[in-house]
Amino acid sequence: MRKKEKSLRKKEEALAEPGALANSLVQASRSLRTLLSRALTRTGLYAGQDGVILALHEQDGLTTGQLAQALGVKPPTVTRTIGRMEAQGFLMRGEDAKDGRLSKVYLTDMGRSAVEAISASVVHCDRAAVAGLSGKEVKTLIRLLKTVDANLNSAGQAPEPTGKGEGSPG
Repeated sequence: MRKKEKSLRKKEEALAEPGALANSLVQASRSLRTLLSRALTRTGLYAGQDGVILALHEQDGLTTGQLAQALGVKPPTVTRTIGRMEAQGFLMRGEDAKDGRLSKVYLTDMGRSAVEAISASVVHCDRAAVAGLSGKEVKTLIRLLKTVDANLNSAGQAPEPTGKGEGSPG
């Protein structure tokens, strides 16, 4: 048990500065997104539109709801994005071949041609993000970030703390 207690103590020491982890994750995410946005402007795309194109590249002809689910956003957000991207010429809406009542979203030739530029931009940003890290460190970072994401998703499904714990008023 001593080893477990020592490990727990080290974790608590690392988290001694409130918000240090959250602030670091948020700032790194913003910086990565900013760099990707700059790289994407050459393609005529804006932040978030790359995800729509990549999702449709993986499976063309999705409904708005399916696209929203694939992107982890709400359908009204996707509807607005689709409208903008349709006006830009990247997407088109059409009815489903089997069920004419269903409206689906498809990539246009322009949308399909943007896939390669998006991939190149993502690779550029990934390389910039891990500059100075070894291959082993990059693999460890990815593994740790996936663990953090899973932990946060699990925590989001648990009841929220009451705020009456240690160090909280009440």
